[in-house]
Amino acid sequence: MTSLPRVLIVEDKESLLRLLEKILAPGHQLTSAADGAQALRLVGESEFDVVLSDIRMPGADGFEVLRAVKARAPRTEVVLMTAYASVPKAVEAMKLGAYDYLTKPFDPDEVALVVARAADRAGRGPGGETLERLVGTSPEMAEALELVRRAAPLDITVLVQGESGTGKELIARAIHEASPRRNGRFVPVNCGALPAELVESELFGHAKGAFTGAQVAKRGLFEEATLGTIFLDEIGDLPLAVQVKLNRVLQEKELRRVGENTPIRIDARVIAATHRDLRAEVAAGRFREDLFYRLNVFQLRAPPLRARKEDIPLLAGHFLRRFAATHQRPIDAIAPEALSVLVGYGWPGNVRELENVIERAVAVARTSTLSAADLPREMQEQPAGSLPTSVTVQLPYRHAVEFARDRASRDYLTALLREFHGNVSRAAERAGMERESLHRLLKRYSVRSDEFKRGPDDR
Repeated sequence: MTSLPRVLIVEDKESLLRLLEKILAPGHQLTSAADGAQALRLVGESEFDVVLSDIRMPGADGFEVLRAVKARAPRTEVVLMTAYASVPKAVEAMKLGAYDYLTKPFDPDEVALVVARAADRAGRGPGGETLERLVGTSPEMAEALELVRRAAPLDITVLVQGESGTGKELIARAIHEASPRRNGRFVPVNCGALPAELVESELFGHAKGAFTGAQVAKRGLFEEATLGTIFLDEIGDLPLAVQVKLNRVLQEKELRRVGENTPIRIDARVIAATHRDLRAEVAAGRFREDLFYRLNVFQLRAPPLRARKEDIPLLAGHFLRRFAATHQRPIDAIAPEALSVLVGYGWPGNVRELENVIERAVAVARTSTLSAADLPREMQEQPAGSLPTSVTVQLPYRHAVEFARDRASRDYLTALLREFHGNVSRAAERAGMERESLHRLLKRYSVRSDEFKRGPDDR
């Protein structure tokens, strides 16, 4: 049985050290250090999968701990803890090799999640580096991850269903990396992108002279995946003629290259994925029933992002930290109003779309906090709403209070302008502030006075 991940916690404040020990005790072997100097001694004497260290400490700071760990054990992952004021230093540390950072005060669930992902990447958890990218604590995502863990050690065919952008290839890679075939190749194939006349040749290979342009013999992708895994993405797009041959290959565990009669034994695990409803495709005559049942041995579903909105704060924060480090931008937070927009959006492109939106926002942001104004215009124009309770409880207390305050401020400004029909001067007088100050608040909360005006006399 695989031993539990070994985690070294480095924190000079005893109360915080005890809290971290309580959070991480389930599922980890813990060692604690009360300062940086003690941590350096422990790192020199023992091996750890993850080091969770404060940055500012007596004896030696988090940077010294990071350098010592990476010099002695490059595969050990380091997670740094820092106050909001020193986030730029944490971003700098990530460029030096730190895995991630946590800001104080932190959310206990986030601590457990980040350390678990770091342990996975260090090689002590199922799925390795890929599983750590499957971020989420929602019931829908927890169920999907549990099925990944169950499927991984079983050398059976898996069918992953889900909309575009939900992470079907990530799930397939996680299954492969946690399986006994992890040392073999993972060969992804986008069936929908292969030209119809070349699908059979690409999958099964061809002999020299099998067709015009086949000047040399070529191994197919099934042979390339020998002792590993072949991932047939968008398998619902395969032509019917190729479906017949694929079904025979899966049944007989052997193939024939195009233009050859000699059978070749294959030893590759098959994971297939599709955004289509294959049962409906079977009923419509576009997908073979026998192939469907041969693929549908172990089925799991990648949930759409709109069905797990409580994961959006974690996902957005995950992407924010990654892109802030990648693009060397000192951005450390997402404003509550921006988070409200993210949670309220429908996400037709799912996690892939969220990832792209956060990267763009990091690129255009003018302050250290992402605001609603940094998001695409079509997202800003949607009606803002309150966060569901399931999402609010995923936030640290500080962020939840900020959101409630900002939500109340926006509601007040909206009601105030409605009362005075968009007349900013009269609204400012009622609010007891200067007109310019009210204008700044309106801009901050994306409230437009002209939406409440009745006529040309309102200013």
